[in-house]
Amino acid sequence: MSQRPILFVSLPESGLLNPMLVLAEELSRRGVENLWFATDDKGREEVEAAAVGSPIEFFSLGDVIPEMSSVTWPDDVYAKVTQRSRFKARKAVIEQTNRPEQRIPKYRGLSELVDEIRPALMIVESMCMFGYEVAITKGIPYVISNPFVASNLVTSAIPIGPSYTPKDFPRPHTGLPADMSWTQRWANRFFGWRTLATAFTKANKDRNARNAKVIAELGISPKASGQFARVEQAEMVLCYSIPEMDYPFDVPEKIRTVGALVPPLPQAEPGELGTWLDAQKSVVYMGFGTITRLTRDQVEAFVQVARSLDGRHSVLWKLPRDQQKFLPSVLPGNLRIETWVPSQLDVLAHPNVKLFFTHAGGNAYTESIYFGKPMVSRPLWVDCYDQAIRATSFGVGLTLDKPHTVDPHDVVDKLTRVLDDPAFTENAERLAALQHSAGGRKTAADLILSLPALASK
Repeated sequence: MSQRPILFVSLPESGLLNPMLVLAEELSRRGVENLWFATDDKGREEVEAAAVGSPIEFFSLGDVIPEMSSVTWPDDVYAKVTQRSRFKARKAVIEQTNRPEQRIPKYRGLSELVDEIRPALMIVESMCMFGYEVAITKGIPYVISNPFVASNLVTSAIPIGPSYTPKDFPRPHTGLPADMSWTQRWANRFFGWRTLATAFTKANKDRNARNAKVIAELGISPKASGQFARVEQAEMVLCYSIPEMDYPFDVPEKIRTVGALVPPLPQAEPGELGTWLDAQKSVVYMGFGTITRLTRDQVEAFVQVARSLDGRHSVLWKLPRDQQKFLPSVLPGNLRIETWVPSQLDVLAHPNVKLFFTHAGGNAYTESIYFGKPMVSRPLWVDCYDQAIRATSFGVGLTLDKPHTVDPHDVVDKLTRVLDDPAFTENAERLAALQHSAGGRKTAADLILSLPALASK
């Protein structure tokens, strides 16, 4: 008799989806039976490609909801969620994404699938609210997939009530260090009190009332409510980082830190890009994720940065096609532009790539260090500030002074300081060794398969 299904559930954003795909692929490689993967239809090809051994059944949760996907937000919303005020930017993200009615069709579709296949275990991406709501409501054991540092999930956003981190721990999305100045400590506390105050606004009360109606309509269990419900109700949390890349706190036992989930490399044939990388002595890899939208002035400033590095370093820049229209007609000889790269992991793994110039997203932070590469960060929103400040704290990178603008002199200064000081690379390589020891995808798969929920046939 075969094992009951293991069901993966994820939002379609690449930063959230990609580690789940690596884990699903590892289970498929091991021949684990009855694997299912539920996400929006845009993820179909990637899920099907992950079936390298045993099959993975894809279940579509429909089209991407534009209001919920940062890639499809209109420019005015993008401006709000990337504004300089970190509190206002975080508030804008919540207002944009916390739309209770939007999750109804996703919840119902997933609920019907769960009733049909009766999974033994669900693996739910940490931001997928309807995923863990279905699991909790139907009593299905589940694991949370977390691409952020562990403290992101268990630090209270408000200054009252329980929290798994110390009282003066940096609140999520503040971008504050653990070793704070007096001014920073007050800024951290004020951020929490402002967050609490939003609970009493008319907009938030209206949203809570709408959410209560959705909960009643769908019959969602009360156990799914609460700031830490997704963690406390889970069998386990897989965190794709390590404690040494976060500020110190007592990590709950159920949070298992396994490091970056990296598939077997190379992921793609080397091709012409690989030949180009082989021919360079020192490469700065620039990639700011799928969300960042550069203006003409910013694109031209980055071209100026590459020109300043000519003769010392080459620059590989992954720049979306719709932003390439801002490129000047004449580019420096050391700059290579790619609309996409077959595998960002292959690029970071290349020995001639010496530095990652990044937006400091959760995966970018972890993967850069996994390959022993220091970074320069240009964070623009929510969690990116938190990863960027940790990179600075642990001596693996620097952050631009004014990330919302692009000052070529500041960028060149930060890049050359990191490239010229071997301590940054040494620190990254030290943390890389700890990540490798944590086991990554293999340890994650072992932990999944050892859960009691999979013991019965």
